[in-house]
Parts: sequence; structure tokens; C-alpha cells
Amino acid sequence: MTTRDDEAVKERVQQYWDDRSESYDGDSHHAIHGDEQRDAWLSILRDWTGDGEPPRRVLDVGCGTGVISLLLAELGHDVTGVDLSTDMLERARAKARDRGRSVEFRNGDAESISAPEDAYDLVTARHLVWTLPNPSAALREWQRVVRPGGRIVLIEGHWDFDEAFDGYQEIHDELPLYDGRPPRELVDVLEKHGLERVEHEPLMESVLWGEEPNYEQYVVAGDVPE
Repeated sequence: MTTRDDEAVKERVQQYWDDRSESYDGDSHHAIHGDEQRDAWLSILRDWTGDGEPPRRVLDVGCGTGVISLLLAELGHDVTGVDLSTDMLERARAKARDRGRSVEFRNGDAESISAPEDAYDLVTARHLVWTLPNPSAALREWQRVVRPGGRIVLIEGHWDFDEAFDGYQEIHDELPLYDGRPPRELVDVLEKHGLERVEHEPLMESVLWGEEPNYEQYVVAGDVPE
């Protein structure tokens, strides 16, 4: 097996998501298609991030086309979205303009955040950790930029499909959390990295995904120690 350094793996990941940018929002598993789906996601995010009173400073890592970022902004939070894919970010910015939402979207690496310590109240990420060559580095960074007592909220899944995703065949062995993890295992990962009061909830309602999900979906969150 060929072993690549982390930067080479990230280049492959970036290219994959650049190539997916045009079609990404067409999938109901990814984007919002209708008021019922939107309201369901707003309810989940409200429960796990607050209702925007007071607004929280949120960093949405691996934001893609801004689906979760824009929902968080709709709740009243002060949101910054970060992603490796410049093409995905272009679409996120266009959606923010169309909806009149003030969200800062910038190019960046989930494992090396360009922000000072304690800059945010909350970090969010959806379906991101499986794409990271060094998820431990990412979790350390997310705790660094979140103030003591803040939260990290991850929307994740566990699929374990028979074959690697197209575009990931050559690099999936170099991604420690590829295929995701069952919720209890990711709880253990977060606790081992120092997060406190880690809890999770299944997200298996079809309204969230536009159809019955064909693998385990959930939200997991933990507090940064004070």
C-alpha cells in the first residue's frame, strides 16, 4: 500500500469535494429540500446549539455549501464556516447572499484553524471526521478555539459500506475514522480527547434526510473543560 503524507491526502480530499460541488445540494441527504425538512433540522440544531438568545459564536468546520452554517445563522448565531474546498465555499457564499444571511465563509483546514484561542462558543461539523487524516489533531484544534465551557457538536454516522466511495479508493486506508463510527465509539473518542458530559442522540427520522436513512445517523456533543 502506498503511504501518502497528510497534505497529499488532503489534496485528494479537496479535489473530491471540488468535483462534488455542483451536484452536492441536489441530494436531500445533504441539502434542504422543503419547509418540513428545514424545520426538522432547525429543531435539532436549536436543541443542541441554543436558540440564538443570546447569539453564540459558532465555527462550522467542513461547512461545504453552507447547509448547517445557514441554518445556524437563521437561529440567530454568529457563524463562520470553514472548508478546504473553494468550489463548495463559492456556492455557500452565493446561498448566503441569496438568503440575506451574514455568514463569513473562508478557506481553511479543519486540523489547523486560523483563529486565536477561545474565539468561539461552539464548533459544529457534519459528516466531517471520516475525511480527516488526523482527527486527533482536529479535535485538539477545535478545543483550542472554543472557550472553556463551550461545546463541540458533531452530526455523524456509521456506514461501513462494502466498497470505498468513488474518489476515496486510494486514500481511505489513511483516514482513521473512514466509514464513520457507531455513536458509542465516537463518544469514547471525544472523552479520550478530554471533552466532558459527552452525549448523543439518534437522527433516524426520514424527514431529516428526505428518505429513510440506510445507515446509522446521530448527533454527539461534549463540553470543553472549564
